[in-house]
Amino acid sequence: MYEVVGTISDRRAAKTTNRAGIDVLTAIVLIVALSPFVMNVSPAWSRRAPTPARSSNLAGNVRPEPTENSAAPSYDPRSAPAAPPAHPDARGEIKGMVTFEGTLPKFKPLNMVNEPTCAKHYTTPVFPENVVAGPNNGLSNVVVYISAGGEEGPAATQPAMLKQRGCRYIPHVLAIETNQEIWVQNDDSVAHTVHPMARINTELNRSQPPGTPPMVIKYDKPEIIRVKCELHPWMRGVFVVLKNPHYSVSDESGGFTLPDLPPGKYTIKAWHEQFGEQSQVVTIGGGETKELKFVFKVTP
Repeated sequence: MYEVVGTISDRRAAKTTNRAGIDVLTAIVLIVALSPFVMNVSPAWSRRAPTPARSSNLAGNVRPEPTENSAAPSYDPRSAPAAPPAHPDARGEIKGMVTFEGTLPKFKPLNMVNEPTCAKHYTTPVFPENVVAGPNNGLSNVVVYISAGGEEGPAATQPAMLKQRGCRYIPHVLAIETNQEIWVQNDDSVAHTVHPMARINTELNRSQPPGTPPMVIKYDKPEIIRVKCELHPWMRGVFVVLKNPHYSVSDESGGFTLPDLPPGKYTIKAWHEQFGEQSQVVTIGGGETKELKFVFKVTP
C-alpha cells in the first residue's frame, strides 16, 4: 500500500524548505571556517599595542626593563655582586686624638719689653708654647710617631722650614727625618742666634742677622733637640729628628694622622715636651684604619 503524502505544491514547498535549510547550514559552515580571519580584524580602538621583543643579546648581569603589561621582576639582594675585599698589601692608616686629664699649669706672659720691635707684633699677651691646649682637652704640639715597625727610606727631599718671627720659633715643635735639611729663616728686623742643643748629633750655635739667607742644618741621627736663642731667652723650640717618615704633630684640637702604612705591627709613641712620653702597640691589616687615643694625666 502506498501512502500519498501531500500534493505537488506541498512537495515543492517542502523542497524549498529543505533547500533553505541546506543554505542555512552552508552559511554556518562558512562562518565557522572563516572565523579565525574575522577575529583578527578588530576596530583600532580595541587593538592593544604589541609587546616589544626582548633582545637576546642582553648581558647576563643586566636586567631587562619590565614592559608596560608585565610584572616587575623581583630583586634578590643576594644576587648583587659583593664589594671586593681590600687587597692584603693595601696601605692603611692610624689616626686619633691626644688629650689631657687634670689641671694645666699656669704660665706668665712672655716679657718682650726689652725688644720693642718684636713686642709690636702682638696686641694680646703671648704665653710660652710648651703647653698648648685646645677644645675638648685636646693637646697640641705632641709628636706621634712610629718607633718600631716603620719603614726606613731615603731622606725627604723637601726641606723643613723654621721661621723666626716676632721673636718666636714657628713652628714651636718641628718634626723632621734624619738627613733632611732644615732651613732656618729670620723674618725679624733684629738679629737672632740659633742654638740647637744637640747631645747625640753635633751641637752648633750661630748668629743670624736680619735679611740674611736661610741657615741650613741637618742631622744624621735620631734625637730630640731643644733650641733656644741666646739673645732672646724666651725664644724656645724643639727639633724632633726621626728615622722614618711616619710621624705627625698634633694640631690645635689634638688630632693626628699617620697615613700610608703597610700592613704590620707597630709601636706608636706620643711625645710631649713637658708631660713626657706614652706608647701603644697596634696591628693593622691591608687598607685598614685604626684609631688610637693618648691621654696625658697632668698636674699644675
